[in-house]
Amino acid sequence: MADILVHGGARGSGEGGCDGDDYGGDERGGPPPGSVRRAARTGMLLALVAISMMFIGFTSAYVVRGGLSDDWQPMELPRLLWLNAGLLLLSSVTLEEARKALANGFRPACNGWLGVTTALGAAFLAGQLLVWRQLAAHGVYVATNPSSSFFYLLTGAHGLHLAGGVLALIYIDFQAWRYRLGPAKRTLVEVTAIYWHFMDGLWLYILCLLWFGR
Repeated sequence: MADILVHGGARGSGEGGCDGDDYGGDERGGPPPGSVRRAARTGMLLALVAISMMFIGFTSAYVVRGGLSDDWQPMELPRLLWLNAGLLLLSSVTLEEARKALANGFRPACNGWLGVTTALGAAFLAGQLLVWRQLAAHGVYVATNPSSSFFYLLTGAHGLHLAGGVLALIYIDFQAWRYRLGPAKRTLVEVTAIYWHFMDGLWLYILCLLWFGR
């Protein structure tokens, strides 16, 4: 294991030593090449299906509740939501830059872009907290109206899931800067990127639902 951690960057990576390949089988009897990456991708896709089903259920409840009675009062969406959307879109761009640097074997650039992505994700979560504080300052709480209840539910559920992505990025950042990630680094980054881009698209979907469902 120590040999993998120290020399992992030399296997299938470029000049910069950024780990470019997945685990692979060798003469010592490891897993078949690429099997870990395929398993990780499959597990992530299953998790995303489960998350999608949950938000489909939220959407159905949102639409049905909105037309159920006359107590539904459309709420004004805070402008900060759109700034947060911009931060999240930008974080997807920086994460793709990290993937490109990883593929080209440039460890410092890869780690730097990952750090920027983590910071943007944390800024998004902080922005969401500010949105909730703004609403509370204007007397809009979870129980104020059915529309506000769904607003907090949708944005809160998304925020919790995105926080999981931020924690994954923090783990990758910490291990990468300590050079503790061997050939599995590419798998970790790619699987996290799939999750992150999904969260990005989900946020845009939530904004459209809240905007057009008012």
